[in-house]
Amino acid sequence: MVNYIEAFSAPMRNTGAIRLYGPEGFEGMRKACQLTARCLDELVPLVKPGVTTNAIDRFVFEFGMDNGALPATLNYRGYTKSSCTSINHVICHGIPDDKPLREGDIVNIDVTYVVDGWHGDSSRMYPVGEIKRAAERLLEVTYECLLRGIAAVRPGARTGAIGEAIQTYAEAERCSVVRDFCGHGVGKLFHDAPNILHYGRTDEGPELREGMIFTIEPMINLGRPHVKVLSDGWTAVSRDRSLSAQYEHAVGVTATGCEVFTLSPGGFDRPGLPPLKG
Repeated sequence: MVNYIEAFSAPMRNTGAIRLYGPEGFEGMRKACQLTARCLDELVPLVKPGVTTNAIDRFVFEFGMDNGALPATLNYRGYTKSSCTSINHVICHGIPDDKPLREGDIVNIDVTYVVDGWHGDSSRMYPVGEIKRAAERLLEVTYECLLRGIAAVRPGARTGAIGEAIQTYAEAERCSVVRDFCGHGVGKLFHDAPNILHYGRTDEGPELREGMIFTIEPMINLGRPHVKVLSDGWTAVSRDRSLSAQYEHAVGVTATGCEVFTLSPGGFDRPGLPPLKG
């Protein structure tokens, strides 16, 4: 049985109950998420051949400090960086290091800032220089998966509707959906209930209710969906070393649909790709 609880009545830990936020929660998320989105915008000119992911990570840390925000990943469960940078066949949780980016790479940069206790969680894909058409197509498919997942959010629907929308499109495009990781509730907690699966059926999962806040973050592979976590305990890669991509937004369920908190203020939600038609 799924339990829903007024957010400010709930303990500050993940109890499995789904928090329902009011206007104060939505306003707190807008502020945190827009700072994260601004940082991801600022990274667009920085991501180029020869730049290290450690340099990107330093920028994320310094941008947060300059704006009174703490990177949520820094020292989270032993993680020592301010962002995750996942290159090519790395699905998620790639650890920044001193290896330079190369022409043709694709990299996901995942940033979460804590602003006044609220977690602004988002990630985008960045092409490094000129990329191959197969990589560009994967980015296009993955971004469309995110949009279709968001379009399924409305009160009365179930979380499975988000997963079905994503899975149906990805598999029709001959790609696969990673099942080992999912979206999650977010707000005053970094990771909270419910889990948002990126596959499934419309009649599965908890009912969506006004006031819920969570991330949608599909991870899509060009090859098979299977995952391997490396010995560092964080870096997740595709077992067949096929390219992987991910886009992530934080959203809140409204009376008529949802609000996307992490939209790019500069129009860089899919940097390096042609503008969407229509």
